[in-house]
Amino acid sequence: MDQIDILDELPKFTQLGIGIAAFILVVGILLLVVDKLPGYDKGRFAAMVFLLPAGLLLLIGMIYPAIRTVVLSFFDGKGEKAVGFDNYVWMFSDDAIQQVLRNTLLWVILVPLVATATGLIYAIMIDKTRTEALAKALVFLPMGISFVGAGIIWKFVYAFNANSDEQIGLLNQLVVWLGGDAQPWLLNGPWNNLFLIIVMIWIQTGFATVVLSASIKAIPGEIVEAARLDGVNAWQMFWRVTVPSIRPALVVVLVTMSIAALKLFDLVRTMTAGNFGTSVVANEMYTQAFRLSQQGRGSAMAVFLFLLVTPIIIYQVRAMRARREER
Repeated sequence: MDQIDILDELPKFTQLGIGIAAFILVVGILLLVVDKLPGYDKGRFAAMVFLLPAGLLLLIGMIYPAIRTVVLSFFDGKGEKAVGFDNYVWMFSDDAIQQVLRNTLLWVILVPLVATATGLIYAIMIDKTRTEALAKALVFLPMGISFVGAGIIWKFVYAFNANSDEQIGLLNQLVVWLGGDAQPWLLNGPWNNLFLIIVMIWIQTGFATVVLSASIKAIPGEIVEAARLDGVNAWQMFWRVTVPSIRPALVVVLVTMSIAALKLFDLVRTMTAGNFGTSVVANEMYTQAFRLSQQGRGSAMAVFLFLLVTPIIIYQVRAMRARREER
């Protein structure tokens, strides 16, 4: 029996204690070595020593898998035979994948725009009211729920029972009470995509509200007073004062939600598993690679998703640098 087997037989808390003790011991040794170095070498060596583990973890956990994924995207399902760009050709020619790409585009357009607009309107409506804190807390609560948890909750809301007028789904029960017929909301396309998007908007609106509300409060009072003295109405105040003043915050919110919509996986997987014409790129990537054992196709979709997210991230980084230079 080797040492690894002996450690495996120990209680979990004992293993955790051994791991923490080993970590403290290693850090202590490193600090002792750094302390004994001459002054001119101490700072450089300390930086190298403490950045090295993070660099190794970054290499093992991100860089190598990224390179491996790119390489696999040029191979067949088993990763044994090179197929060139066939996986990418398949991605842009297969009808089912075309539907996936259209669904993803729909998510990227509707989620940021609707959630940001809703959050902005809500932030303006509750601004400086007595119940502002409570109103913000209520709209922000969905952000504290995981996407899987939100998916389960809304799956019950959309639940459909074809054999009874008594529905466990809240939405269908309301329809029945109003004299209508219960509907399989998550089965009928293309509207089922919209019902999924509503869940994402419900989650993200709180984020938009909090960020934009803080930006609205940061608008200088002098600007607002000057606009009022000029006789602007509420509509003109919104478009000519509020929106231009909070433009950086609007960009941050839109970019953040666009990235979240592009890489969305949890909601779709939980609520429909990508069936009934509701799959998106991230979900299809998982399906191809792990459910259908098509590593090449799954890797190609992962690379494509990375290429979609990268320009948005670059734009956000440049915008942040520009704002810092303006200050």
